[in-house]
Amino acid sequence: GRLRRPEHGRPALRHSRPHAMQIARIRLHPLEVPMSRPIKMAGETLTHAHTLLAGITDETGRTGWGEASAAPLMTGETLASLAASTEYLASRLPGCRVDDADAIAPLLDGLLYANPSAKSCLETALMDLLAQRTGIPLHQWLRGAAPLATPRLELLHMLASGDLEGELEEARVLRAQGYRQWKVKVGAGPADLDVTRVARISEALQGDVVSADANQALSDDAALAIARAGVAHGLGFLEQPFRVGRVEAMARLHRDTGLALCADESIQDLDDIRRHHAAAAAQGASLKLIKLGGTQALVEAGRLCLAQGMRVNLACKVAETTISAAATAHAGFALGAVDWGFSMSNRYLAQDVCAAPLSPLEGGVLASQLSAPGLGFAPEAERLRAFASPGLPARDFH
Repeated sequence: GRLRRPEHGRPALRHSRPHAMQIARIRLHPLEVPMSRPIKMAGETLTHAHTLLAGITDETGRTGWGEASAAPLMTGETLASLAASTEYLASRLPGCRVDDADAIAPLLDGLLYANPSAKSCLETALMDLLAQRTGIPLHQWLRGAAPLATPRLELLHMLASGDLEGELEEARVLRAQGYRQWKVKVGAGPADLDVTRVARISEALQGDVVSADANQALSDDAALAIARAGVAHGLGFLEQPFRVGRVEAMARLHRDTGLALCADESIQDLDDIRRHHAAAAAQGASLKLIKLGGTQALVEAGRLCLAQGMRVNLACKVAETTISAAATAHAGFALGAVDWGFSMSNRYLAQDVCAAPLSPLEGGVLASQLSAPGLGFAPEAERLRAFASPGLPARDFH
C-alpha cells in the first residue's frame, strides 16, 4: 500500500478523539461527467471524466466524501477496475472502527495490497469525517501544529488545444483574470509545432511560470528540441518527457540543457522521489492523490520533496470534481509551498457534482474558501444520478 505514517520529526497528523469512529455505510458512485471541451493529451483525448465518488457514513449519520479517477496511462486503472477494487474494500469496512488518522493505512493495507487509487478514495472520505467530527478544516488536521504558511494556492492552467493562436488568446483572457501559471501540453502533435508553441507561449507570458507537459510521449530528439527552445524563451520546467523508468535519460536531458524537469507518472511513492532526486533526474514532482494513496500520503510526499530542495506541483487527474479538487487543495495548504502550481481540474467540467463547486478567485484558491469543517464540500444527489456511469451501477455497503 501507499499510505504511510508521518516520518520522524514531521508535524503530527494525529488529533485526540473523544471516541473511535465507526463506519456504518459506504456508497460508491461511478460517474461519467462531460467536459466543457475536449482536452488533448499525448496518448488520449478526453471528452468525459471517468471518476468514482465514495460517501462514507459514520455511526452519527455524518458523511465524508472521497474521489478517485480512472487513469489508464498513469495508474493503470480504468473506471471498471477502480470500482472493483474499491468495492472489495468497501464490502469489508462497515462495522470497522477508526481510532484516528494513523489507523486508516493499516486498516486498508490489511485488506488489500497496493491499489493506491481505491485507497485514496476511501482515505479521503475517512479524513473528511475525522475532521468534521473534530470541527476543523481538513488542512488544519493535516498540518497538525504547524501554522498556515500561505493563504493562497496559485492555479496552473492547461493550454491543451494544440491551436497556438487560440491558446495565446485563451492565456491572454485568463491572465487578465489573475492567472500566472501555465502548462502547455506537448507530445500529441508534430515536434516542430510543439517547439513553436513552447517558444511563442513562453515569450507571450514572460514573468509567469510556464511549463510544458509531455505525459511520457517524447523521443530523445523531440525532448531535446523542446527543452532547448524552452531554455531560450523562458520555460520554467518540462514535465515527464520520457516513459517511466528512463531516469538516466531525464538526468541527461537536464545536464545537457539546464532546464528543470518535473516527474509525474514516474512518481508513485516516496522511493521514486528519492531516486529521481539522487540522480538529478527531476528538480520537482507532480503529486496526485490517486498515485500516492490519499491526503496523508500526499502531504508526506510533498514534505519529502521540499526537504530535498525539490519544487512541488499538486494536480488532480483530468478531470476530477470538486471533491478531489478540495482534498488536493487542503493538502496544498497543509504543505504551504506549492511553487509549481495547483492543477485544479474541476474547472474543465461542463458541470460539477457540487452545486457550489470550488472555484478560482483571480487565478488562485484561498484558504478562506476551505474554512468549513472537514473537506467542506459534498455532491448533490440529483447530480450523482445525472452523471451515473451507464455501465457501472452505484453500490451500497452496510
